[in-house]
Amino acid sequence: MKIETKRLILRKPRMSDVRDVHEIVNDINIAKNLTTMPHPYSINECKKYYKRKIKEWGKKDYLFAIELKSIKRVIGFMDIGNINDLSKTSWTGSWIGVKYHRNGYITEAKIAANNFAFGKLKLRKLISPVFSENKVSNFVQKKMGYKLEGTLIKNEKCLATGKIHDVNIYGLLKEDWKKVRPKIIKHLNEKIKKLENKK
Repeated sequence: MKIETKRLILRKPRMSDVRDVHEIVNDINIAKNLTTMPHPYSINECKKYYKRKIKEWGKKDYLFAIELKSIKRVIGFMDIGNINDLSKTSWTGSWIGVKYHRNGYITEAKIAANNFAFGKLKLRKLISPVFSENKVSNFVQKKMGYKLEGTLIKNEKCLATGKIHDVNIYGLLKEDWKKVRPKIIKHLNEKIKKLENKK
């Protein structure tokens, strides 16, 4: 299964992705904003993580590899995990390689993932935890229509740095996504057009 957008393909991870993924994630600028990723991050650890996520895929978790069509390489991930069938909720998270920032790729991937979660999976709410110090991710949540529901004080330890972080909890209801989606798509299309004109 895959989801295709204008510039991206969101799909199930493949073991053939590991070297590309390891090159990106073995970066302290990525690891410092995640709870469970060590630094340095060995290729063997990356393989173990990938095998586990492939095995779990489609059960209570959908870890989408974000593949950039123009280079046919994985540049990040979009996760819809801890799916609660009773409450129809899920936790989400995403990251993208530093050199791919500021191109609208995360916005493009999150639009596709949100449509999948609220449409195909019939969820009613998405929950996104973000380290309070991570200004970029906090900004992205708000831009995507998520609302800050609270902060968990000194709640998560980052494996890469050993630091304890406050965690902001954002929520997005299906009905709110329907309202903000057209505006987000419009802004993304405008951004893509500007980037294309610069080439």
